[in-house]
Amino acid sequence: MQISLADIAKQLGLELRGDGSALISRIAPLDKSGEGDISFMTSAKYRDQLSQCRASALILAPAVADEFAGNVLLADDPYLVYAKLAQLMDTTPACAEGIAESAVIHPSAQLGEGVSVAANAVIEANAVLGDGVQVGAGSVVGQGAKLGNGTKLWANVTIYHGVELGANCLVQSNTEIGSDGFGYANDRGRWVKIPQLGSVIIGDSVEIGASTTIDRGALDDTIIASNVIIDNQVHMAHNCQIGEGTAIAGGVQMAGSTTIGRYCILGGNVGINGHISICDQVTITGYTMVVKSITEPGTYSSGMPAMGNREWRRLTARLGKLDDMHKRLTTLEKKQVGDQDS
Repeated sequence: MQISLADIAKQLGLELRGDGSALISRIAPLDKSGEGDISFMTSAKYRDQLSQCRASALILAPAVADEFAGNVLLADDPYLVYAKLAQLMDTTPACAEGIAESAVIHPSAQLGEGVSVAANAVIEANAVLGDGVQVGAGSVVGQGAKLGNGTKLWANVTIYHGVELGANCLVQSNTEIGSDGFGYANDRGRWVKIPQLGSVIIGDSVEIGASTTIDRGALDDTIIASNVIIDNQVHMAHNCQIGEGTAIAGGVQMAGSTTIGRYCILGGNVGINGHISICDQVTITGYTMVVKSITEPGTYSSGMPAMGNREWRRLTARLGKLDDMHKRLTTLEKKQVGDQDS
């Protein structure tokens, strides 16, 4: 697609310096852009590339706008403007268009206006799909499940019975929402399954990555508030609760009955123990293991950064001696105190 700079400036509410008739067909990296491209700069470390940039236009903060001789869109937050421009120029196809002949839709299902269901998708009994919902190929919407207006499911998504998603949610391929939580009782060595009687309730504008699993609650529901973003291959066990605006990166593993507050950020491969709470506005860096509740906002870490193998082997060997060193130090401290007293 092509769009003029003047149209971009008007639609995004930006001030334009330069030729508004210039046509833009692509968003490109700062160092790889050329004619017909638009790019942006978010960090001062790329400032030296401005004089060499061949883009037809740049999105720049006012403080550095004069350092580029070409067309400029002025923005206080160039990265945010880039995100909005990417939406404007997005050419991703719809998850589904119309109702495919091979789609299986139960007569009791309720479909709003403009619903699309792709090939081999299944809409089960008493499911409710709001206006403009798109269900991708091979996806399943279970009995009594509800999808709010504008929600989109990509291919092979499974929404189990009774699960509810709000409006304008997006679920990527191969994700399962509402599968059974890991609930069992032990009868003298024999595992007895506990049926998971709760559901999963998801708010508005929630985005969930590919191959993520969100378990239904055992008795109460698993709850995800509005404006939450969840990356690929996340596992969320039964009865977890996620607060509004929280971001969860790929590979996070969350045990049952974990409560995450509002506007938290969980880095990749974080592991969270069950039955604990994390307060609002907490950032947890990648590979951190959280084993107790966090009650104060801030940044928390526990992962060990990579190092040379020889150094790692040496430090690991010393770890085994820490307990003995602690005992010896304690003995020396007691002896020192005794000597001072005498």
